[in-house]
Amino acid sequence: MSTFHLFAFGIYPYIAIAVMFIGTWIRYDREQYTWKAGSSQLLEKKWLRIGSIPFHVGIIGIFMGHFVGLLTPLAVWHFLGVTAEAKQLLAIIAGGFFGLLCLFGLVVLTIRRLFHPRIRATSNGSDVLVLLLILAQLMLGLCSIFISVGHLDGKVMLQLMHWAQSVFLLRGFSGAEAIVNVSWVFKAHIILGMTIFLVFPFTRLVHMLSVPVKYLGRNYQVVRRRSRASM
Repeated sequence: MSTFHLFAFGIYPYIAIAVMFIGTWIRYDREQYTWKAGSSQLLEKKWLRIGSIPFHVGIIGIFMGHFVGLLTPLAVWHFLGVTAEAKQLLAIIAGGFFGLLCLFGLVVLTIRRLFHPRIRATSNGSDVLVLLLILAQLMLGLCSIFISVGHLDGKVMLQLMHWAQSVFLLRGFSGAEAIVNVSWVFKAHIILGMTIFLVFPFTRLVHMLSVPVKYLGRNYQVVRRRSRASM
């Protein structure tokens, strides 16, 4: 195992995750005014609507698939009767569907951000960087599907699960050793994913932590129309 491999998959993930959590906490504590998505809906609605819905549905599906697929213990899958081969096939199908859906929305949003004059004028470097990072990450993820189709024995899936769970459970370098022989596409996908975690606190991505859950349980607002007599 090379020094670069050890750093990229045994040390860098902990650095990226630590920066994400600490940086997000500091930003929320000190700069709450910047904690927003920076919506550009008032400047342009049509292409935002076309791209935003498939992008968000796709990326939520991808995130949940990665979270459940990589961090669920292998014993749970065995208890449910799901083999590694079946799990890998499910990941290919679901990942392909949500990946293509997300790609369509992301391409629309990227073109809108880069080439619409009013949107481009109000964008900063981090806005463009986030879109390009996610686009590159998505392309790597879709490319990995073609590699996975070539070997449906589930071996690589198990290796990636071992790496993810080792990082999550703070097991040191055992995860890095498990993925020494996987394809460079998977390795690049992991490194870029950790990089997105690293830049997370410094971009508009933080808005994903502000899902308006309280809105679902709030009291109804009573709105009455003013009568002509009171005017």
